[in-house]
Amino acid sequence: MTKEEFNNKLKVLLDDHENLITRKNEKLQKGNGIYSRYKYPVLTAEHTPIFWRYDLDYNTNPNLLERQGVNAAFNSGAMIFNGKIVLGVRVEGADRKSFFAIAESENGIDNFRFWDYPVTMPETENPDTNVYDIRFVQHEDGWIYGLFCSERHDDSKPDDTSAATAACGIARTKDLINWERLPDLISYSGQQRNVVLHPEFINGKYALYTRPQDGFIETGSGGGIGWGFTDSMEHAEVKEEIIIDRKVYHTIYEVKNGLGPAPIKTDKGWLHLAHGVRNTAAGLRYVLYLFLSDLKDPSKVIAKPAGYFIAPEGEERVGDVSNVTFSNGWVKKDNGEVLIYYASSDTRMHVATSAVDILLDYVLNTPPDGLRSAASVIERNKLIEKNLKILKK
Repeated sequence: MTKEEFNNKLKVLLDDHENLITRKNEKLQKGNGIYSRYKYPVLTAEHTPIFWRYDLDYNTNPNLLERQGVNAAFNSGAMIFNGKIVLGVRVEGADRKSFFAIAESENGIDNFRFWDYPVTMPETENPDTNVYDIRFVQHEDGWIYGLFCSERHDDSKPDDTSAATAACGIARTKDLINWERLPDLISYSGQQRNVVLHPEFINGKYALYTRPQDGFIETGSGGGIGWGFTDSMEHAEVKEEIIIDRKVYHTIYEVKNGLGPAPIKTDKGWLHLAHGVRNTAAGLRYVLYLFLSDLKDPSKVIAKPAGYFIAPEGEERVGDVSNVTFSNGWVKKDNGEVLIYYASSDTRMHVATSAVDILLDYVLNTPPDGLRSAASVIERNKLIEKNLKILKK
């Protein structure tokens, strides 16, 4: 390839990339009144900068080949930072290693642009093999915390190259660039994959939503969304956990469940977004659900609608791990609008929009799960009877 051909090809790459990241997103008209989906994902592997993936030096890459591929961009933490919506994206390279990167947008709906460099996350004395699924929390102590899954090989099984352990990695920052790595969470209830920091002190202590499990994938005797306290985040240790939202047979969270992002504070209570997992003949199915907990005692669940809030639809069902929606980031704006960031099938990021008053209406006025087919029919018949009377007037 000549230098001129190289430059022409590079221009096409850069122009196509700019067209992608500046594409206006479109709200879909169909919906259930609770939230609105959008036509395009907000982030994909193709949204990562060209200069992350290609060597742009003609002398060392005269054929303009992709040198360091990106497989997926998903499972993002989210917050408002310096007046913009920022996502802490899990970027997975073609080598299967995940890392964190910041992407920002003025409106949170489209035009997300990655910062020039990924996050350089410090390691602990026992280095992580993989890190992912960060939750951003602006805590009242003044720090921005990032809690994430730290994955390492399970050295108790030296001959099993797929055996892994999961721990809660903890880091904090003021600017999302310079991170201070703190020791991993000490937990006595098993491995931890989905741990979320409550944004306020509770009786002078840091409160954590945990998800204890016996193994890396299987919850075993563990599972459910837990609740515990630590005196310090610099040496976080939860000695006792209670389960505040349990796994339940024949529900959307039968196999396991875990909290997504930190809850949103409302005048009715703490609004939570969580994921639930059930088994199917085609494998595990991940969906999202909501519940509300008490303002003074966030460990007390006061309202929980039956069923899922968001489940994968259409092309969202297809990807590296199909039939999955997962969220670890949402943002409440000053006007009450809520931007819900969810990944589909471990591949790409989407946004859905709603509002605090709408979500509270949904949580408080949607019937809970009766846990039996007969109970579901009774509840649905009540709605049908009421509506038929209205329609006959």
